[in-house]
Amino acid sequence: MKIAAVSEDGSTISRHFGRAPYYVVVTVENGLITAKETRDKLGHAQFASGEHEHGEHGHGEHGGGGHGHGHGAGGGQGHGFGAESHSRHHMMAAAIDDCEALLARGMGAGAYQSLQSLNIQPKITDIANIEDAVRAYVDGTLVDHIERLH
Repeated sequence: MKIAAVSEDGSTISRHFGRAPYYVVVTVENGLITAKETRDKLGHAQFASGEHEHGEHGHGEHGGGGHGHGHGAGGGQGHGFGAESHSRHHMMAAAIDDCEALLARGMGAGAYQSLQSLNIQPKITDIANIEDAVRAYVDGTLVDHIERLH
């Protein structure tokens, strides 16, 4: 199985799916990590009409609440919904279409739902180290912190 994680440095999981420049794709066979590769990832910076993306992410990527838009997965009222956003999320996910899961430490609710529609299981984790988070995913102990969706 292959599991992707969004990253800025190749070893830690980024706090924001849309802003991370890389995917780290980890191959797991018989419960062991057997390979690890870095793939380029499209992000907010690559989309010319970025006013939607940057305007709604004005809080930066250092997390926390109170940034003025809906939270949680329910009701579809986070940001990143609509046909244009869904299309962007599909383009972002094209590089990991061979992965069963994507690990991030933060993500918009629209991106979360878009990944699910592509049969990629998004997981919002509080584990920063990629290999530790992959092991927790494989062991079935990784907690999906959907309360961190924005």
